[in-house]
Amino acid sequence: MDTILVVNAGSSSVKFQVYSVEGEGKLRRQIKGQIDGIGSRPRLRAGDANGNPIADRAYPIEAVPDVPAAMGTAGEWLRDELRIHPIAVGHRVVHGGPEYDRPVLIDHGVVARLERFVMLAPLHQPHNLAPIRSILAGFPALPQVACFDTAFHRTHGPLADHYAIPHQLHAEGVRRYGFHGLSYEYIANALPQIAPDIAKGRVIVAHLGSGASMCAMSRGQSVESTMGFTALDGLPMGTRPGQLDPGVVLYLISEKGMSASNVQDFLYRDCGLKGLSGVSNDMRELEASSDAKAKLAIDYFAYRIGLNAGMLAAALQGLDAFVFTAGIGENSATIRARVVEQLGWLGVTLDPAENARHSKQISRSDSRIPVYVVPTDEELMIAKHTLSLLMTRPSTNPRQERVS
Repeated sequence: MDTILVVNAGSSSVKFQVYSVEGEGKLRRQIKGQIDGIGSRPRLRAGDANGNPIADRAYPIEAVPDVPAAMGTAGEWLRDELRIHPIAVGHRVVHGGPEYDRPVLIDHGVVARLERFVMLAPLHQPHNLAPIRSILAGFPALPQVACFDTAFHRTHGPLADHYAIPHQLHAEGVRRYGFHGLSYEYIANALPQIAPDIAKGRVIVAHLGSGASMCAMSRGQSVESTMGFTALDGLPMGTRPGQLDPGVVLYLISEKGMSASNVQDFLYRDCGLKGLSGVSNDMRELEASSDAKAKLAIDYFAYRIGLNAGMLAAALQGLDAFVFTAGIGENSATIRARVVEQLGWLGVTLDPAENARHSKQISRSDSRIPVYVVPTDEELMIAKHTLSLLMTRPSTNPRQERVS
């Protein structure tokens, strides 16, 4: 059985999924797992296509000290115990810069070019690249494909793409990229089956999770996003502030004596819901808290989503539908209700019963703008891109290049 391995590596976890390649290029999820607690309490957990557990084991800290070691541990388990030998590996890579507007086969040159964007996505890019290097070193003939969170937004026009700075900086790559593109691409592909009447219309998609952003789509393409040059901009997130006056950064440097690296750590790790609430960066904990600052953080989150919805509706010159996705968007009926309340001026009305049931459509039948909840699947998007690129490249039979 031919399989595709999908890898999404973070700082303390490596998530992976295995898809079988079936007739006519169809994919079916076989395994979903992750190694978390890297460098502290490493643990491998995995389940089959139906969610039944097939592995749950702990490792000593020294056995899995970093992401490459975690990738090696997961790979050994897949090969030695499950006899899975993928024909290719697809990776989520957060930042593709101006150069990459679509998935690409990876070689050492591609890795070198992607390393230039580490400082633009320091929470993600180094860890996305670590398993790629590990596989290149251990299995150089195994095809790897990089799928970029920025690629979906490369359809932006110049007005959405530029900052009001000298053109030379834009030519060097200082521009508005947008992120969570794999999630938005999945939603764009899913909408024709879910809501064909609005799929090619003007849609705002809210990807609300620990990282959060919103995308304005017209005819299934991105025309504007709340995120820009880095994944710091736009909505408040778990530990990132979202929209911030650049003067705040200057103040931290000049008045607080913070170095550039200190400011980077502060903005990526100590702000957002965590900084505002002083309680947690986890929306579930904030919703359960009676602390007034936790309530402020939730109010702020919903308020900023409402403000950005107005901006995106203006970019679209109207609105035909609003879609919630990702962890908070898919699971928090409270946050969805708060956001819909912010959208009342657009003629959006919530059906509380459908919202409580986490239904596909949560707006009332007489709502001027329909509101949907669509679970995202970035990993399936990566698997599809990987298989497509593998099958169209002028190369040898992919079966000859599987891991052995």
